[in-house]
Amino acid sequence: MSVFRRVRDITVATLNERLEQSQDPVRLIDQFLASTRDDIMEAEKLVQQYSAHVRQLKQQVDQASNMKEKREEQALLALKAGEDHLAKLALQEKIIYEEKLEQYGGLLDTTRQSLTELENQLNDLKLEYQTVYSKRQYYAARMETLRLQQRMNQRMEGFGGQDVPKMFNRLEDRISDWEFEARSLRDLRRGGQELFGQASGTVSSVLERELARLKEKLNNSGKE
Repeated sequence: MSVFRRVRDITVATLNERLEQSQDPVRLIDQFLASTRDDIMEAEKLVQQYSAHVRQLKQQVDQASNMKEKREEQALLALKAGEDHLAKLALQEKIIYEEKLEQYGGLLDTTRQSLTELENQLNDLKLEYQTVYSKRQYYAARMETLRLQQRMNQRMEGFGGQDVPKMFNRLEDRISDWEFEARSLRDLRRGGQELFGQASGTVSSVLERELARLKEKLNNSGKE
């Protein structure tokens, strides 16, 4: 029955080794579960065959045991009747059934041991399956969590918290530039208005002086 264990494609030991290198542990676990299900089905069929064989051997053993006892009783009856020849014939058959009983009894013991070993291995396979299936559910949940985190990271690219201050700093700089340009334009306009006002005042002063000069000239002309 040890051969049955060796022919398995994936065992728990090899599964642990492969999981460390696998990029998709859930898929690898599913392969293990599928292989283990096949092994369980094969083992169950073998258990049925062994059980049927045990029953057949048991029938042979029981038959040989019954016939041995029966021939011994017949030999005793023949001796009581003084039929030594018949007693010898019964004892000869008894010896044959004793040999058969010993042979089939040995086969029965060996087959029962093999059946017990196979049943234990079948139980181990079922326990392995249940244990790995539970792990599969856990790893599937972890992989789903990882997948969702990756999608979240993709969605958040360019919108990370560290970029927000930079974004507002750039906006603050642009607004400051606009405000500076607006103040500069306003100051320029004010300066132009002041220069215009000063120029207007200068022109008025010149005109007043010229007007006063002409008036004085007229007055001087009239006196002559």
